[in-house]
Amino acid sequence: MELREKKQKNCLTEEDKTVGYGDQWDHVAIDVPSRFVVSMVTDRRTPEALKAMVSDFAQKTGYKPPRLVTTDDCAAYEPVLLECYGQPVEVRRRKDGELDQRFRSQKVWPDDSVYATVKKTFACNEVVETRQKLALGSPEVLRQALASSPSSNSINTAFVERQNGTDRTHNSRKARKAPTFSKNLLLHLAVSCWVMFCYNFHFINTGLDELVGFDELRHRRILHHRTPAMAKGLAEHPWSVAEILFTPLLHAPSLSTITPDYFRPSPQGHKAP
Repeated sequence: MELREKKQKNCLTEEDKTVGYGDQWDHVAIDVPSRFVVSMVTDRRTPEALKAMVSDFAQKTGYKPPRLVTTDDCAAYEPVLLECYGQPVEVRRRKDGELDQRFRSQKVWPDDSVYATVKKTFACNEVVETRQKLALGSPEVLRQALASSPSSNSINTAFVERQNGTDRTHNSRKARKAPTFSKNLLLHLAVSCWVMFCYNFHFINTGLDELVGFDELRHRRILHHRTPAMAKGLAEHPWSVAEILFTPLLHAPSLSTITPDYFRPSPQGHKAP
């Protein structure tokens, strides 16, 4: 979360909300094994923003539910995930074969996937208690997902929090209690997308280093350094800034028509087949 122009408590008018003053949250979906940021939506903490992020992630991954989904304890996640990945159940029918109007169609969570949450309790700016909760799915599938995970054997949000800390380091507009906060919403979104793309394709992630050998002469390991995009198989080497800048876009926008909505996926445009 970062500040925009005014503190949230000082945004009292509808105009402040329309312009984009106050809190702006980064809603991030990350692939844990590769640390690759698949989707990011920077907006207010609303169900609409969560829906846009989840829908964008689902579209990019072919609407296949992940084996394990973990988030914080925000109550808006569960209905959004259920709407996106849930499987519709047959509506009950009367003896004459007609639909029973007393029952509405609903969706159930897939059997081979689980969704869990992490709730942290703070006191004096420190975490004093952490609670994990299985929100959707069965305990047996959760145990299997954690046992087969190459990254962690517990329910946590540590990886996305680590990415958030890295993002703050690379983007001074998001530094806490600093005068470098954004004054223009469009520039803020543009810089956020630029830093996110550099995180995926440009910066080396030491947590993704591969051991390729051992140097007997120098008595040290030989490592293959990778970016998240390399770990995901989307790049063969860390991209330079020049490569990022001059890689042609499939749908290059006109500079005169770019608005904040250009950097935000629309939830209405992403529907499961």
